[in-house]
Order: sequence, then structure tokens, then C-alpha cells
Amino acid sequence: MISVELARRLRDAGVAWEPQPGDRFVVPDKGIDDTVFVVSDMVVEVHETPGGRILGFNGTTEWALDSVQANDVLWLPREGQLRAMLGGRFRRLEAADPGWVVVVERDGQEHREVDGSAESAYARALLAILT
Repeated sequence: MISVELARRLRDAGVAWEPQPGDRFVVPDKGIDDTVFVVSDMVVEVHETPGGRILGFNGTTEWALDSVQANDVLWLPREGQLRAMLGGRFRRLEAADPGWVVVVERDGQEHREVDGSAESAYARALLAILT
């Protein structure tokens, strides 16, 4: 997962987010910075009953936030989403020691971004193209 700092840089560089089920995000600067939320159509809770374990399907849970403005959260795009945003500029992903290298075309030449995680290397490559 990319860091909040990288997510903030992507947002500031103009990366737009259309929330979809499965997308991860954080609510920064509200005392819950380390909590990663996932967009979901439904919340599923596990309940222990005398008859055994059941999965409860709920529209919301008691502890949930009522709502939050989309522009008050930071999207944490997944590897595939970042690769898709690179589009035709993406050349390849390589293993490095340690971590990963994403190679993209920038200004007619290959440009390399290295990071400990593939997602972060993709995010850095996207930032290199956008800035």
C-alpha cells in the first residue's frame, strides 16, 4: 500500500478519484490517520451465536462514520489502478534488491523509479510523468 504522503502528492498532482468498491482510503488529520477504509457496497460482520458463527450483512455499523466528503479523504490506489493510469507510457516492472523498479517512457526516454513496494514504485513513476 502506498503511503499517505505519496497519496497526497498524487492528489496534488491532479490524480482524480471516482470511488469504486474495493478502493482504499484514509481520513487524514482527524486522529484516525492510520486507519485504512475500503469502499464497499455492504459491511459484513462475524457474529458468534449458540448455534455457531454467522456472517451478518449490514448497511452500516454502529461505530461507522455517518459520512465524510470525498475531498476530505486520500485515495490509496492499488497497483493495477496505478499501472492503468500510466497507460502506454508503462514499459515494465522489474525486481530490484531491495524492492521494485517501474520503467516508463518520459520525454522519449526510459525513466526508472525504484521503491520498496511495487505500488509505491508505480506511484512514483506516475508522479514523474505528471510533474
